Amino acid sequence: MRLLLVRHGESICAVNGIVGGERGCTGLTERGFAQARALRDRFVREGFVPDLVLASTLPRASQTAETIADGLGVPVQHDPELVELIPGEVDGTPWEEFEGFEMASEPDRVLSDGGESLSVFKARVAGFLERSARDHDGRTVLAVCHGGVIGASLYYAFGAPDGSLVVDIDYTSITEWRRAVPLYGSLRNVEEQKRWHLATC
Repeated sequence: MRLLLVRHGESICAVNGIVGGERGCTGLTERGFAQARALRDRFVREGFVPDLVLASTLPRASQTAETIADGLGVPVQHDPELVELIPGEVDGTPWEEFEGFEMASEPDRVLSDGGESLSVFKARVAGFLERSARDHDGRTVLAVCHGGVIGASLYYAFGAPDGSLVVDIDYTSITEWRRAVPLYGSLRNVEEQKRWHLATC
């Protein structure tokens, strides 16, 4: 399986410094739409057509996915497991008014009431990866999501401890994972050694 995780284009909430959950996300800036069109045009030039296009339900990711898919002839399917870490009550408020904390040092504490902790968020992303491998074996999947989701995929695949990676994911960048099984060992070992391989980041 090939799984291409694409971060959305530049968003209005990021430019305005707003916490961008379901309430705070109001979609892409004009620059963000241009970034999505540029990636779409690249895929068209390269003749890349995935078997499936998935998208986070947040507007900035949905608009990016729809812009890309428009040139590929593949419909977009929305998957709530691809959303960014759910912020809770601070959703839609300016980041500068939120007295937060270093989540890596307190991974089981929620960002705010009604939100997710880092541990829960990372478990959700891990579940998405494993479900994708199970449901889409042998297929190529393009999933438009968020920087946090891509970062969590890196932590999961590498088994890295919280806070140990410096992850800077640019707008409309591509992180490609491939699910592979080593061709050696017993059947039991083969099953145990199923893992994700980072092809592009």
